[in-house]
Amino acid sequence: MVQRILLLSDTHGYIDDKILAYCRQADEVWHAGDIGSLKVSQEIQKVSILRAVYGNIDDKEIRSEFPLDLKFTIEGVSVWMTHIGGYPSRYNQRIKTEISRNPPKLFISGHSHILKVQFDKKLQLLHMNPGAVGNYGIHNVKTMLRFEIDKKEIKNLEIIEIKRES
Repeated sequence: MVQRILLLSDTHGYIDDKILAYCRQADEVWHAGDIGSLKVSQEIQKVSILRAVYGNIDDKEIRSEFPLDLKFTIEGVSVWMTHIGGYPSRYNQRIKTEISRNPPKLFISGHSHILKVQFDKKLQLLHMNPGAVGNYGIHNVKTMLRFEIDKKEIKNLEIIEIKRES
C-alpha cells in the first residue's frame, strides 16, 4: 500500500494552517526534531499520524514524549530518524559506527535548517534533511519534503517551500 509521507523539522514551536494543510494530505507526518512545543505535535496528531524525535532545543516534556532516535520499517523500507545526524561521509560521531554497521535504506536528520537530499553510495542509503519549517533560524524559506513509499521504493519526492514571515 502506498504511504504518503510529509517530512518536516525544526518547527521551533511554530505551526500554522499552511503547514497543517500539507499534514492533512499525508498518511504520516515525520518530524525530525526541534519540535519546540507539544502544541505543534498535538496539532499534527489531530490531522495525521505523527512519528517524531526530539531535538537539541526540546525540553523535558517533549523528550519524555518522543525518542532521540526512531528506527522503524514501513512498506519494506528501513528508516532511521534522528535530529543531529550529519550527512553522508560526515555523519555525527554518535551514530557513525552504528550506521556503518547496519545502514537503513532511509536516514533522516534535521538540525541544520538546510534542505538536503543525498544518496550515500558507500552505505547505499538515501539521506534526507527537510530543512526548517519554523520561523526561527538561518533559513529564508521554510521547507518540507513530501514523498511516497511503495513496495520498498521511495518515489515522487517533492520539495515544498513556504514563504517565511518576518
